[in-house]
Amino acid sequence: MAGSGVASWQIWLEATRPRTLSAACAPVLVGTAVAWREGAFVPGAAGACLAFALLVQVGTNFANDYYDALKGADTQERVGPRRAVASGLVAPATMRRAMIGVLAAAFLVGLTLLVYGGWPLLLVGVASIACAVAYTGGPYPLAYHGLGDVFVFIFFGLVAVVATAFVQTGRLSLAALVASVGVGALATNILVANNYRDVETDRKANKRTLLVRWGRVYARWQFAVAHGLAVCTPLVLVVLGAAALWPAVAVAALAAGVGWRQSRRLRAASTPQDCINLLGQTGKWLALYGVVLALAIGGARLD
Repeated sequence: MAGSGVASWQIWLEATRPRTLSAACAPVLVGTAVAWREGAFVPGAAGACLAFALLVQVGTNFANDYYDALKGADTQERVGPRRAVASGLVAPATMRRAMIGVLAAAFLVGLTLLVYGGWPLLLVGVASIACAVAYTGGPYPLAYHGLGDVFVFIFFGLVAVVATAFVQTGRLSLAALVASVGVGALATNILVANNYRDVETDRKANKRTLLVRWGRVYARWQFAVAHGLAVCTPLVLVVLGAAALWPAVAVAALAAGVGWRQSRRLRAASTPQDCINLLGQTGKWLALYGVVLALAIGGARLD
């Protein structure tokens, strides 16, 4: 790293992949809004959920950096942002230790949540951490077998939102489950934008993402359907009495507009830079969606 001309902290900051961190923050915010609506907001539990989610996200990104370089998915042909191991800025063993350290920290933070939610959360936490590694590592790497989108939807949508609400309310919430659908769907769009850019290098590395398996037309449909789920989510919450009417309608209208615009940009993307720009936009939109959906849910308590 010394001869790279780049400060060490910059290298590690890039390795965390800041554009993806909204996938950790948005579900915790929405799950906490559900808990607040139900009169059970617990700041300590919410903070621990956020710390756990961020650490798992960073750990997953470190694991991706390490395993993708090891498996040849990240090479000099790669057209996206540089990866620390593949570019020689961080030694593989160093990245592996960082991955283990971050995920170990996530486990320790997760243990504090047992006070609020009991032993079932231990199973959730262990599964989350195991899948963070299994995403690109292990004997059956999920991302290499077209299961990356499923992993993201489940763990950064369903599990993250429902578990965040659960540790504060002490019960499973239908409202949290419904809210998790829109959040998880938009989280998968970050992955779609990323894989849309990397389809050629993924194919050469035998990384069988859904895009590699079924092509760009399928990816555009998946992207659009995910936006559609984000539109429907606040409206279903209104029906359940879990979101304020006009704020929820405003969220749905905003989601429809952003979804239409981003879907057009994906269809028109013809260069790696187009995909990189869209990747940043999908991450920002997920963060904004988490905020406005949380406000609509929280507004239901004031009705």
